[in-house]
Amino acid sequence: MPSFTAIVPARMGSTRFPGKALADIGGRPMVIHCALRARESGAERVVVATDHEAIALAAQDAGVEAVMTRADHETGTDRLAEAVRLLALPSGALIVNVQGDEPLMAPEAIRAVASKLADSPHCAMATACYPIHDRAHFESTTAVKVVMNRAGEALYFSRAPIPWPRDAFQGALGHWPSGLPAWHHVGLYAYRASFLQDFASLERSPLETFEALEQLRALWHGYRIAVVTTERAPAPGVDTPEDLERVRQLFDHRGVSR
Repeated sequence: MPSFTAIVPARMGSTRFPGKALADIGGRPMVIHCALRARESGAERVVVATDHEAIALAAQDAGVEAVMTRADHETGTDRLAEAVRLLALPSGALIVNVQGDEPLMAPEAIRAVASKLADSPHCAMATACYPIHDRAHFESTTAVKVVMNRAGEALYFSRAPIPWPRDAFQGALGHWPSGLPAWHHVGLYAYRASFLQDFASLERSPLETFEALEQLRALWHGYRIAVVTTERAPAPGVDTPEDLERVRQLFDHRGVSR
């Protein structure tokens, strides 16, 4: 397994759910559960990158390293780039972005994207996906799809249903075609530290602006993204108070370590 650092970006001012990073799940703040999942993945170092002292203190109380970043970052990737600078990580270091609102993220998934990037020296990033098997899922604009080349590298990401099976979906009674390479993108990323520094200075692309998908900035500027495929969908993250209640129930049902 490659050596890598897991960074958990966590801000206090979430648009849909302010303060969710500190929401209690089983007696611990959500962001700490995310850090623990990262620790279980085998990461050499786990750091919470935050813009708020209360989150940093929660990390400190749990024995997790924290670094204070600016509050005006537009994306979590920009926050990671600042954290990499503050931590003085070498340019060749592998960084995995473990979102601070996914307390049930599987440690093996974190490990998989780090390994995928380590095995893909020509790629700047690695991410993950799982197969789509029905039309409603495929056509949902909340499900981000990824299309890959034969080497397992991303060609494009979209909220639209891609690739579109023209013949199979003709008419209202269109059937789901066997072998359709439809993949749901998972927002879990590994980066090379050198790329993170470049990413922060890259101009936003029109694709990113319209799709609201920041990984398109990397493709627009010619960077390659390796994609690891899994058979199962990841556990749900937390975007709303309703999501939090569902995750609390799953957390208790699965008996995740606290």
